[in-house]
Amino acid sequence: MQKKYKTKLVLFDLDGTLIDTAPDFHNAINKILKKYNRTQISMSSLRPFISEGSSVLIEYAFKNPSQDEDLNKIKHEFLNEYQKNSTNLSKPFDGIPDVINFLKKNNIPYGIVTNKLSLYAKPIVNHFTIFKDSKILVCPDDVKISKPDPEGILLACRKLKVNPKNTVYLGDHPNDLKAANSAGASFIGCLYGYSLGEGISDLSVKLPKEIIQKIS
Repeated sequence: MQKKYKTKLVLFDLDGTLIDTAPDFHNAINKILKKYNRTQISMSSLRPFISEGSSVLIEYAFKNPSQDEDLNKIKHEFLNEYQKNSTNLSKPFDGIPDVINFLKKNNIPYGIVTNKLSLYAKPIVNHFTIFKDSKILVCPDDVKISKPDPEGILLACRKLKVNPKNTVYLGDHPNDLKAANSAGASFIGCLYGYSLGEGISDLSVKLPKEIIQKIS
């Protein structure tokens, strides 16, 4: 007999939760650094900044910019480079396909709520056929206020006609936790991602495959 779950909807953050996008970010930023004759940075040093947004990432990479380095111009160049090559090396984290198949098998719909603009998010999500059954993609262009505001999660719940109390949100950033709490949804912290530390939530996982055991 198939188990009945009280969870009626699972929503995922994108970068650092569903998909490891760090390799393509890494390549893009190092191409820009090379263009400006700057020292390239390692993947490990970059990863904590990926979920912080492109401005923070650029500021980190271009420490102490010279007078002739316009960070806004550099950010534009970086985003153009990233957009052209955002699906070269990125891939779902190991174990995520098993989670998606579990949700499908148990008729639990899922979607994505991200702070990544749709210009960049849609091509990445559409690139992977494993996510073809995702019911919704909510990006900053769909809401007035991005995470940590709960608007994106609430919008997804409203459109899919699911009470936030019966919704689980997964993310790898403190803003994901704040958004879930404010929306009244349950939260699972993804410690394998980019920005969460240990102990941020009792419901946290070190590996994607552990997500299945956390769905109740």
